[in-house]
Amino acid sequence: MSSIPADLPTAEQVVDSMERMHGLYPGHRRSGARGVCCKATFTPTGDAAGLTTAAHLQDRPTPVIVRFSNSEGNPRSRDTAPVARGMAVRFQLPNGGDTDLVAMTVPLFVASTPGQFLELTEALRPDPATGEPDMSRVQAHVAAHPHLAEAVTQRPPVPVGYGTAAYWAIHAFVWTDAAGNRQPVRYRWEPEAGRAELSAEEAAGRQDQYLTEELHQRLRQGPLAFTLQVQPAEEDDPTHDPAVAWPERRKEITAGRLEITAPVDDQDYWAAQRFDPTRVTAGIELSDDPVLTFRARAYAESYRRRSGNR
Repeated sequence: MSSIPADLPTAEQVVDSMERMHGLYPGHRRSGARGVCCKATFTPTGDAAGLTTAAHLQDRPTPVIVRFSNSEGNPRSRDTAPVARGMAVRFQLPNGGDTDLVAMTVPLFVASTPGQFLELTEALRPDPATGEPDMSRVQAHVAAHPHLAEAVTQRPPVPVGYGTAAYWAIHAFVWTDAAGNRQPVRYRWEPEAGRAELSAEEAAGRQDQYLTEELHQRLRQGPLAFTLQVQPAEEDDPTHDPAVAWPERRKEITAGRLEITAPVDDQDYWAAQRFDPTRVTAGIELSDDPVLTFRARAYAESYRRRSGNR
């Protein structure tokens, strides 16, 4: 079990740094600024029911809201950029509560601790002379933290559509069953349509916001679906470090099927909501990952600012 580092930055410091990295766009998220929200239903397979008491993973369908987004804090960034995309899912539980699952199109997070994430965002701050990051600063950051090389240099796909990418929840969570047994897990949304991405040449010919239009066109033809794949940890799999992958040979559980049917009627309302990866429910606990717990504070600070149109 890892402890939170002594040099833990504040949420204000991290959000300030993200603003310096992406620019300041009042009223928008500091990450995932532009997105689209949809209505969906999640139907569990029941295969997870013996490992967790979580209500949405038992035997009844659950209504869901899904928000797809780009990772950029700039709401005018082009969809054709090779950046991570986000998929935030809110399960609306039968007791009137809800729980969120926040995922992105890369399997590894770019830092093992909040302090390392702050260092990276500072390294990625654009040079005033060029408007681009000084990559020598990024290389120096990786040299100082060589275990992050794979995570920092991973190149996210430019997907054909939001529905043709896989989305990883990055962090480990802990399932608890009725007897109190605990099982760490990681989640991935796998598209039923299959993974498909654009080449650089194909991306160059797409419109700046093609992903939203492609999603609308696809939903007019019928529902869009994902399966929730769950990877249970084995004894030596680290739960504290989102920059380290678990072996792919680990067995998986298909916990359910998500069917997305249409855009929500009130995009402004749902765009204003705060999706939080630490908003868990009975039967699911947070792991000892310090980045996971810190994200709740950073999201709250970003929400405070954008709610005040800052």
